[in-house]
Amino acid sequence: MMQSKSSHSISSKKVVSAMLASIVALSSGSIVFGDESTPVVSSTVAASSGSFSDVKSNYAEKHIYKLAAQGILLGDKGLFRPNDYVTQQEAVTMAIRFMNIQDQINTNSDVVLPANFTANSYFKPFVALALKQNLLDKTVETDDTTTKTTWGEKRASREWITELLVKAIGKDSEAVALANNATTFVDNSKISSSKLGYVNAAITMGITNGIEGNRFDPQGSVTRAQLATFFSRGGAFSDVQYANAAEGIVTGLTDNSISLYVNGSVRNFTLENTTAFYTKTLDTKISLSDLKLYSKVMIVGDNGKASYVEVTDPTEQLESIETTFERLFPGNSLGVSTNTSFESFVYNSNTVFLDENGLVIKPEAITAGSQIIIKRENFTENKNLIVVQVKTGVVNKTASGTLESVDPTNKLIGIKNIAGTIETYSWDDFSRFSYQNEILIPSELSLGSVITYEIGNNILRSIVVTEAVERKVRGTLYEIGSSGTTLTYTKETGGLEVQMLSEKPEIVISGIDEPLLADLLADRTSGDKVELTLDSKEVVTKVVVLSRQMEQKPGSAVVSYDKKTKLLTLQDAKGNPLVVTLDSTTKLTYNTTTPTLTGMEALLTNGRVVNLTYISNRALSLDVVYKYDGTLTALDTIARKVTIKVAGGQSITLPYGTISIEKYGKGYLNMLDLSIGNEVSLVLSDDQAIVQRILVKSVAQYVVDTVNSTSNFITVKSGIGSTTIYLNYANVINDTGQAIKASDLKAGQVINVHFMGNTAKTAQLIKLITGEVVSVDTANGNITVKNYSGGTEVYKVEGALKLLRTGSVSTVLNGLLVGDRVEIRKDVDGTTNINVLSSLNHTYWKYTSSPNELFVKRKYSDEKYRFVLSPTAYIHQGDTTLPVQSLKENDNIVLYFNNDVIVEIQKQ
Repeated sequence: MMQSKSSHSISSKKVVSAMLASIVALSSGSIVFGDESTPVVSSTVAASSGSFSDVKSNYAEKHIYKLAAQGILLGDKGLFRPNDYVTQQEAVTMAIRFMNIQDQINTNSDVVLPANFTANSYFKPFVALALKQNLLDKTVETDDTTTKTTWGEKRASREWITELLVKAIGKDSEAVALANNATTFVDNSKISSSKLGYVNAAITMGITNGIEGNRFDPQGSVTRAQLATFFSRGGAFSDVQYANAAEGIVTGLTDNSISLYVNGSVRNFTLENTTAFYTKTLDTKISLSDLKLYSKVMIVGDNGKASYVEVTDPTEQLESIETTFERLFPGNSLGVSTNTSFESFVYNSNTVFLDENGLVIKPEAITAGSQIIIKRENFTENKNLIVVQVKTGVVNKTASGTLESVDPTNKLIGIKNIAGTIETYSWDDFSRFSYQNEILIPSELSLGSVITYEIGNNILRSIVVTEAVERKVRGTLYEIGSSGTTLTYTKETGGLEVQMLSEKPEIVISGIDEPLLADLLADRTSGDKVELTLDSKEVVTKVVVLSRQMEQKPGSAVVSYDKKTKLLTLQDAKGNPLVVTLDSTTKLTYNTTTPTLTGMEALLTNGRVVNLTYISNRALSLDVVYKYDGTLTALDTIARKVTIKVAGGQSITLPYGTISIEKYGKGYLNMLDLSIGNEVSLVLSDDQAIVQRILVKSVAQYVVDTVNSTSNFITVKSGIGSTTIYLNYANVINDTGQAIKASDLKAGQVINVHFMGNTAKTAQLIKLITGEVVSVDTANGNITVKNYSGGTEVYKVEGALKLLRTGSVSTVLNGLLVGDRVEIRKDVDGTTNINVLSSLNHTYWKYTSSPNELFVKRKYSDEKYRFVLSPTAYIHQGDTTLPVQSLKENDNIVLYFNNDVIVEIQKQ
């Protein structure tokens, strides 16, 4: 293969996709291109980067920009026509130029092709060379006598292009080795036997992944955009070199210029508003601000103008030296030392000096003995010092920032300063933390809070929280307000504090399933030890019971009760006698939502089983046992007994008589419908003698359809239809665990609802990430998604994975592609569900607001042409958001669907 003689040429593994466009420059007036598209253009019109108005946001945009910058790709009046189909003679021309062997073409005499092998005159030399290079088999490639279409003008099929490409990159041997292996595509039987090995080789190399529905579509036609992508991907497996591309290290960067150190010298390029910026690994554009000094990039351009810039290695290409600073010497010399030697480095006016927090300082500000990091370039003889940064030194300052981390064990606090750098400091017993003049302990500091801080001799002397995001405090419950809106607690540092409660604070008590505010024990001397979560408005949103100081006597039996003296005599589970006094502060619980002492007294008959908590013979809480919650461990249908394990590990076996069993969404159930391991609640008869009802705990995921805040119910949709769920007794929380109102729920949101029997106990919002996949890190399980609000989110897959694409299911991330539109959420069992949204290419017709429907033009008579449009659908052209009314008849659009509803429209 002949190579370009340019002194600045680089390996095609970096830019070979650019070569692919050379196919397009045709003097015949039609464009020959590869991979996915073939327009008709004048050979005199060269395309510059960004000049094609019809490839914005096209999935092959990156490849087209690169080829255009190479001067290989031509256009027609500013159009590329990515959806035009490619002929076989055009694809062959593409392959020849891709291999960079077009100078081997014999142009001095007429080219004669084998009999029954027809191509247009311009393409004949390319076809002849392809035959000579064994890219084509003349015994197979002949005119089809049954049609009027010649061999050259025949549309190139996907399997035919695959064979041509694999041969062009010299991977015939790999194809031969895989010739007898069936693919996993559902239409494997339709792949020609002679092409099967080439298809397998292309799949193995990642050049193609098939199309929607796990099909390869071997006879499907190939568009210009597709062909460009195929050859571009294939370039990674070729060593061909090309001209007008330079790879080096960025040594200078402004808004309109970039300097590149290449092979011992610096080359300067002008940046224009049409310059395209990409990375080696992603197909989506980046901005100039994403380029970093001293990273490695490849630039394609002529006459000193950068048309295409690609980051090939974002790693800073600098040498780092960690040493100890001693002193400055005349002549801009920096004296440093190690344990065994002394050395000096010369810096210049371009050297940047930074303190340990990344803030610019003068060289004179560095103190002797400070640990410093010197970063210097190693790609010139001078080895210039680029950055000198203090790693550790004596710090005395007052500054502002954001609380990043708190490590109580090692007494370390991380702070993000105003420059965005993380600083870490230790504190001691004299350090002071506060918020609104209230002293805090380190555990009460909340990450994300805006703070001012003071450092003295490297020690964190004080933190003042100026804007709290959320914080936690600890203390002992003193009193719950009668209206349930306030809570009083004794602080760990002493003194009483009153806090407002949110409408439905989350309550967490070990051993109590779905606890309520009434389950908290407040007392002047021995209330619950709690941790309170306060939001930025100082409202309590969560109460976690850490411990209870009082004594507990579960499963005690009533001996007698005196209404006058309020003395209750009990015998605990071990048979020991106990006398306690009931009073107006005793928390009472029995089978009612409005317990009273009078109502409780009627139940305190001999033999009644109760749960008691008390201190100094004063009853703090008395619970008449009417149910047991636990895990089903045994079921004896002959002896009619059921056994569960309750919190704390105790097993309880109870008889049952005539019994009803409830599980949400199920009709009549009998004992055989229960399974060992079910979480259940055993509801007792009034005399506590037998189990009357068994409530089975369950959880299901739904999509909210409507919300009725007046009657406190919602209608939801699932895979089996719609249903109504009442939330009267449910805690409603958002995806971060904070309590919200049922009226805060919105149509389209996904929720997990936990039921006990037929009663909803908890409804929690599930976080949805919907948008375009920007990158996939399969090694670390990270997916970066550009959501429909324009932001970027990184989702980390932990645990099981279910990747759904048009009916097929995968359990690995390898099947997720950049450019896919996805909805990501957690299932009820914690499995990450990634649903790849389906898409359709259409021609726009019209839109009607009532109902909210979009109409497209049909390609055939029975094709669906009207679709429901989501009210929040993302409609755009490139990065520009559009109103649906801006769409015009005959606009080319791509529709993306979620549950048969349009959630994105991409205008071409």
